[in-house]
Amino acid sequence: MNIFRLSVLVVALSVVGLSGCCGGSKQETKNITTTQTLGDQLLDLQKAKDSGAITDDQYNELKKKIIEQQTGN
Repeated sequence: MNIFRLSVLVVALSVVGLSGCCGGSKQETKNITTTQTLGDQLLDLQKAKDSGAITDDQYNELKKKIIEQQTGN
């Protein structure tokens, strides 16, 4: 996991953890959007396959979807 994604995760968890601590019943929702290059997404996908987190078939299907989303093809 790259440092940017890790920092976004920490911020997101902080927001969730602090959402109920201020005494009020009002809850605020924050959307956090991250962007990754096509290369970063493919590298993360390869790591998932290499670690056994996903199968070869899942890898090929997800790789195709990622490339289609990024290139519009």
